[in-house]
Amino acid sequence: MYIKAEDVLPETLLEAIQEYVQGVELYIPKRPEERLGWGEVNGTRRQIYKRNSEIARKAAQGESIHSLMEQYHLSYDSIRKIISASRKE
Repeated sequence: MYIKAEDVLPETLLEAIQEYVQGVELYIPKRPEERLGWGEVNGTRRQIYKRNSEIARKAAQGESIHSLMEQYHLSYDSIRKIISASRKE
């Protein structure tokens, strides 16, 4: 979204910023505490956690890595990492 700085910033702050940049678009990011982590907005993080939990549970029940590879379309190394990470929790 584009907003004119002079419409929202106090004059003293605008003058201070102009000492560094003038006549360019300046991106001001959100505060770190307002940012959400990767996948938190669209639910991807939750879906991957659920998938990984299923994989770890099935592996613990004796399902083979090759079977899990076919079911979840993941590489051998990816399945091994998921299983290994679940054991550390």
